[in-house]
This record gives sequence, C-alpha cells and structure tokens, in this order.
Amino acid sequence: MMAREPQESPEERVRKSVARTIANLTVLLISLGVLGAWAYFGIYQLEPGQAAVILRFGKYVHTVSQPGLRWHLPPPIEDHEVVNVASIDREEFGYRTGDAEPTSEEKLEAAMQTSDANIVHLSFVVQYRIKDAFQARYRIADPRPVLRDAAQAAVRGVVGRNTIDDVLSEKRGIVETETQEVLQDTLDHYESGLAVLGIELQDVQPPESVRAAFDDVLGAVQDRNRTVNEAQGYANEVLPKSRAQSVELIESARGYRDARIAEATGQASRFRAIASEYQKAPEVVRTRLFLETMEDVLPSVRTVIVEPGTAVMPYLPLDERPKEVAK
Repeated sequence: MMAREPQESPEERVRKSVARTIANLTVLLISLGVLGAWAYFGIYQLEPGQAAVILRFGKYVHTVSQPGLRWHLPPPIEDHEVVNVASIDREEFGYRTGDAEPTSEEKLEAAMQTSDANIVHLSFVVQYRIKDAFQARYRIADPRPVLRDAAQAAVRGVVGRNTIDDVLSEKRGIVETETQEVLQDTLDHYESGLAVLGIELQDVQPPESVRAAFDDVLGAVQDRNRTVNEAQGYANEVLPKSRAQSVELIESARGYRDARIAEATGQASRFRAIASEYQKAPEVVRTRLFLETMEDVLPSVRTVIVEPGTAVMPYLPLDERPKEVAK
C-alpha cells in the first residue's frame, strides 16, 4: 500500500491562495505599467504650423495637422514624422544675398536666351512652402534641388518664348506669372508637396555690349509712358468738365423751349377763350378789350386839359430830356 500524502491544513490553503492572488495582481500591475509606458511613446505634441505624417508598419496612414497633444499607436506599430508646413522658404537664382559680386556659376545660372536669339542676364527669387507633408517628406529625396532645377527650367522656358524687349520692360509681370504656373505644374507632377507662393524677377540686364542702347530704349519707353499718362490725366480733367457744360447747355435749352411752348400754349388758349366769348357778345368783348388796352396805354401818356377860350402858350421842356439821352 502506498503512503497517503499529508493533507494541507485550511490555513495553508488560504495562505497559498492569497499568495497566488498577490502574484497575479503584481503581474497585472507590472503588465499595465509596461503597457502604459509603451503607450506613452505614442504621445506627441504638434505646434501651430506643424503637421505629423502617421505611418503604420512603414505604410502611410494619414496626416494630422491640428495643433495640440496627439496620440497614435506606439512604435513599432505606428510612428510619426513632424514636418513644418507654415514656414516660407526662398531660393535665389543668379545672385546670393550678401554677395558683393556674383560668381561665375551664378552668372552662368542667370544667362538665358530669348525668342529673338538675344542673351539676357536674369536673376530671380522663388518663395515656397510645404503644402503636403507626406509628399514633401517621402515622395522625393530632397525637395530643394528638385525645386531649383524645376525653377530654372520653367524660367528658361518662359523667357525663351518672349523677346528681350518683353522681358526687360513690357511683360515682366507676365513672365513672373507664367513661370509660377509652369513651375507649380511641374512640382505637382513630381508630387513634391511644395506650393509656389511667388516668383519675383530681381535684376534683368541685357548683355554688356548693348546695355547702353537698351538703357536708351527703356528711357524712351518711360518718357512715352509718362507723356501718355499726362495726356490721359488732362483728358480725364477736361472731358468731365466739357460733358458737364454740354449737359448744362442742353438742359438750359430744354428749359427755354418748354417755357416758350408753355407761354405760346397759354396765349393760344387765352385767344381761343376770347374768340369764344366774342362769338357770344361781340360788343361787350370789343369794349372790354378797348378798355384794357387804354388801361395799359394811358398811364404812360401825359394829359393836358385846356378850358375853352383860354390862351395857350407854347412850352418847350428843355430841362426834361428823354431817359435814354440822360443816360
């Protein structure tokens, strides 16, 4: 017969149960602590003007652009890359700020050919920023060289479609606008994630051998523009005044016409009324017209009453001259 194992006492069973419970709680707390510490690595902070590119096992998931405290699944499940999308950068072509004299490389960079087979030295500045954080970070290896090459190609293409006169004076703004459009299309085709904010031509000069002649041409163009502007200003001053005077004369003539028409209409109506009354009582109307005429005539006539049988002495009023002569 086999010997029986000694049975555990109740106190021993309770002690072991408590020990197992404590061990399980300890393991649980340690696991929670490890999970919390692991989850902590998924917390990140975004400042205004920043964007975070979220990658899950190296694959792009989405881009977060709202500033504040953010969280994603901790590494190695998910990771993030913070990109500054608010800063405005600039690239200079044909010169560098602070350089006293352009280098040979910069001169070569600025030399371009126009459509009329002339050489023009053109320096310009490109201002840009990041508009798509994922494309700027992962679609191209280095955005800056790509931007410089694309900008030079765009400017040379636009300049090559214009004459040297257009580039020097008349169409500088059009060259800037067209270059920006071409450069933006090229960058979008490359999926560079860059947005071109503007292109500004800094210095446009003809070759040294003909620079004096071009300066004379530019001076003549400026004189012409100034003369045209002065003439336009004089026209803008004189024409409104002439239009106002013509309107005043026209309105005055219309007023005189309306007054004469109204007066003639009134006289005609009065004559018709008198004629109608005359048909009814000719003697009465004739007498009334005679009396009204006498009322108008007699006040200006000097009246002298001479009694019958009285001698009249001729009288010549020398001191009473006509008013027209007195004047």
